[in-house]
Amino acid sequence: MRRRHFVGAIPFLTVSPELLSQFLAGQAIPKLDATATDVVGAPVTRFFAAPQFAALRRLSDLVLPSIGGAPGALEAGVPEFLDFLVGQSLLPTKTLYRNGLQTLNLRATAKFAKTFSVLEDTQADAILSPLHQSWTYKEPADPFAVFLRHAKADILTATSNSREWVTAAQKNRGGGGGNGTYWLPAE
Repeated sequence: MRRRHFVGAIPFLTVSPELLSQFLAGQAIPKLDATATDVVGAPVTRFFAAPQFAALRRLSDLVLPSIGGAPGALEAGVPEFLDFLVGQSLLPTKTLYRNGLQTLNLRATAKFAKTFSVLEDTQADAILSPLHQSWTYKEPADPFAVFLRHAKADILTATSNSREWVTAAQKNRGGGGGNGTYWLPAE
């Protein structure tokens, strides 16, 4: 058996002995359908509590809504991605996000008697006033402002690196072949 045929048979080793024997006998080359994992099911939130996740979804939508055909943070699945990413991060990041989202809800409840996720845009803007400060290299002294700064950067980065964003950028450019940031595999 040539090495190329053996390497080609590796996926069938775990599938079934019948498929492997057919492959080795040259009777048929079975086809295995592959499905993108993003299409299979909806992501499940695991790290944030429901009120925190709802606040993160609202914050994501306010920071980067869909504009002019470009997908926003919600269309790009940023809240779900951040739920996974923060859940796998170090303790300081987990604490920053949990405390920050809790503070969003506490301030909204204290000021408007509603959680942050259901505030109107003008009400939410009043809670997010630290984001109106000029950016500096030095982080703010207020932990809530630090959270908002990090959350905004994470939301923008996650959205612009999402499959949905890249697909929309390719359509808008009118050309094929990606956005120039990925290399093609060597053959």
